[in-house]
Amino acid sequence: MASSIGIDSTGRRDDEWSQCLQLVADNQDREAFSRLFGHFAPLIKAFAINGSALAAAHAEELVQEVMIKVWQKASAFNPHKAAASTWIYTIARNCRTDMYRRLQKFDTPLSADDIWPDSETDTEELFTAVQQKRDETKVREMLQQLPHEQSLILTKVYMEGKSHSEVSEELDLPLGTVKSRVRLAMKKLQLTAERH
Repeated sequence: MASSIGIDSTGRRDDEWSQCLQLVADNQDREAFSRLFGHFAPLIKAFAINGSALAAAHAEELVQEVMIKVWQKASAFNPHKAAASTWIYTIARNCRTDMYRRLQKFDTPLSADDIWPDSETDTEELFTAVQQKRDETKVREMLQQLPHEQSLILTKVYMEGKSHSEVSEELDLPLGTVKSRVRLAMKKLQLTAERH
C-alpha cells in the first residue's frame, strides 16, 4: 500500500491509513491496526508532550486511550469526509483535552472553538498531511520559509498546543487575523511539502 494521500474516483480516500482504518472497521483486522499503531503512536506521543505540561507517563496513557478509541470507533470513520490522520488527530486532541481536565491543568473554561472548530477542518487536515512527513527538522525548515508572523502563529498553535483564542490574546491580534494567517500558512506549507 502507498502511504501518500489519494482519492479514488468516488471521492473516497484510498491512502494506506484510510485503508487500514477501513479494514479495522470491517474485519477487526489486527494487522491493519498494528500498522496504524506503529505509525501513529509516536506521533500522538509527540503531540501530547510538545508544548504541554503532560509528563511522558501521561503521554503514554494518552496514546493508549486514543488507540483504544480508534479500534472501538473505526466504523465511525468516513473516508469521504476526512483523511484517516485528521480523524485520528481529532480523537487525540479531544482525549488530550479530557486528560487535561482530569489532571486539572486548565483553570479557565474551554469553549467549543478552543477545542476543535469544525470550520477549520481543512486547515487541520493540511497540517496533519505535513506532520505525517515524520521529519521534524524538515517541518521546522519549512516553517522558517514562512513569513515570521505566520511561522510564529503556527508554532504556537501546533507545537505549543495553544488554541486560536489563546494565541489571539497572547499576540494581541484579532481572532480572525490569527485564523486567516493559519490558513494562509498551511496552504504555503502544503505546496512546499508537495514539492519535496
